[in-house]
Amino acid sequence: MKKSKTSIIEHIPRFFEYLDIEKGLSNKTQETYHRFLKSFVDWLENNDLKDLKPHELTDEHIWNYRVYLSKRFTHKKEPIKNSTRNYYLIALRSLLGYFADRDISSLPAEKIKLTKENKERTVKFLKLEQIKKLLEAPNTSNIVGLRDHAILETLFSTGMRVAELVDLDREQVKIGSQTEILEVSIVGKGEHPRTVYFSNRAIEALRNYLNTRKDDEKALFIRYKGPKGASKRITVRSVENIVKKYAKKAGIPVMTTPHTLRHSYATDLLAQGVDLRVIQEFLGHRNIATTQVYTHITSQKLKEIHKKFHSGERLED
Repeated sequence: MKKSKTSIIEHIPRFFEYLDIEKGLSNKTQETYHRFLKSFVDWLENNDLKDLKPHELTDEHIWNYRVYLSKRFTHKKEPIKNSTRNYYLIALRSLLGYFADRDISSLPAEKIKLTKENKERTVKFLKLEQIKKLLEAPNTSNIVGLRDHAILETLFSTGMRVAELVDLDREQVKIGSQTEILEVSIVGKGEHPRTVYFSNRAIEALRNYLNTRKDDEKALFIRYKGPKGASKRITVRSVENIVKKYAKKAGIPVMTTPHTLRHSYATDLLAQGVDLRVIQEFLGHRNIATTQVYTHITSQKLKEIHKKFHSGERLED
């Protein structure tokens, strides 16, 4: 491997070209890498290491950077979580992987060990009766309530991420006169296409909402307040606030978010016996391991099913 005369910091623009052209990462993913890698750049500059070359990077540098991360705090003055620290380290790992791919001498990526996380990832979801209360919370006698009802029904019916929902255009959702399952093709996280399905309830909610629309806006869901001249397309933050508003009104956990509805969608399917691989497709997960986080949720349900249908009692008849 060759020793580069260029500093690590000067290599970073080429690293992002590599992520774009050779790795094919989406703009959003590149922005995430940029945000986490900026922390390492700041650390280098603050420690008079801005001219450090890739081959000069040592285990001690990595250790000191990890110590720096361990002392970082959130805007709420709380230490950042181990899982968040790992995102910073994964971004640095990727940079070292780029050096190796370019035959540039540096530490191997596997030298960066991830921080052990304190506990398993937990998934927050709503029970079916809580979902029902949430979906019925909007006042559908006005346009805003009709829109909000359609948003909630769409989130639970499709399991879409909130960013995917706000990106929907009216022309994508073609509702005929008959109420039937509607299939819509979307491009999700990582620029990966998939099909989502709207239930009869979601279709009816969308029809009621769209029948009130007299505008020519492209977006499926629009805002009715805000500065003139700005985009009418509803924002992710607005949808988050909508969900929180109706969660409070419905008397369910106020920490409910759009992602809680996505979790609830997946959990409900799994509880009804839908194969995990199918749920993976519905959610748009690239890796089955990501979907497996839901399996422990239904363990009690599976235990009850086993007791009911395979307890051994039939052998005693």
